Amino acid sequence: MIRVDRVKEYEALLNAYEREGLDTSLFGDRIAAIIISGSKIIGLNNVPGVEIKGEEVENGVRANIRIADGIELPFPIHLCTGYLKSEGYQRVEFYVEVGKNSKVKFTSHCIFPYAKDFTHEAISKITVGENSSVVYDDEHVHGEGVRMISRTEVDVKDGGRYTGKFTLTKHRARELRLEVTVKLADRAVAELTSKVRAVKDDSVEVREILMLEGAYSRGNLKSTAIAFDRARVNVVNEAYGVGNYARGHVECHEVVKGEADVQTVPLLRVRNDKAELTHEASIGRINEAQLVQLMAKGLTEEEAAELIIKGLLEE
Repeated sequence: MIRVDRVKEYEALLNAYEREGLDTSLFGDRIAAIIISGSKIIGLNNVPGVEIKGEEVENGVRANIRIADGIELPFPIHLCTGYLKSEGYQRVEFYVEVGKNSKVKFTSHCIFPYAKDFTHEAISKITVGENSSVVYDDEHVHGEGVRMISRTEVDVKDGGRYTGKFTLTKHRARELRLEVTVKLADRAVAELTSKVRAVKDDSVEVREILMLEGAYSRGNLKSTAIAFDRARVNVVNEAYGVGNYARGHVECHEVVKGEADVQTVPLLRVRNDKAELTHEASIGRINEAQLVQLMAKGLTEEEAAELIIKGLLEE
């Protein structure tokens, strides 16, 4: 059962989940979980095959998570990082090691609903064991004043699979620096998807790097960014073909509205003549034909634009 040390903060995070329509069952005692508020661990639960050890450090928390060989969990591992004050700094570090032949999903939520002048720094290092499958779903709830720095390194062993999803679409990005690097061994597979919505004067930097080092490794990077008003978005997706018969694809789609400044850079580099990399990229305004069709059905221009954008971010 989750050990609750600070009941008020625990309940406040639970209330924030309910307001955002997030899954509150993730707080149940069947779920492997660590729940963080500021620099305090307010909940911790382990289940057979999963060992989470957390340590409170200056301005944050460091956690080591180990999944044994041959584990397939019926429920996701819940990583909840919250900050309930309006100002401050928080650093969290997650070190994840998944054994061989395991299949697990992580659901990570970063909840900063009242932030006005707050910096969150997240460092993650993930090792996916041979023939294991890991899904890491990272969703964010931000106040108006969040500066976020997130760096993730993933090492996928032979025959492993990693699926990483980053979503910040319902709230302001404000200042976001997101960097993910994935290294793939023989026959390993990776899929990275990032979806960000930037408004007002938000500043977003996304860099995703795919190292196709192993033979027959495969990877796909897909980023979608919606930029409104005076927001600035810079997306760099890099793929390196190193292993024999490695295959990689980069896909970038950005939509601009207002005076937003958007740049996307697909960088492909092949170091092996048996490797193959491809890319597609687009930057532009909202599809005019779709806009007209929806307005003909009675929607205002703003309503039609919002519906199109919602479809882009949810597909």
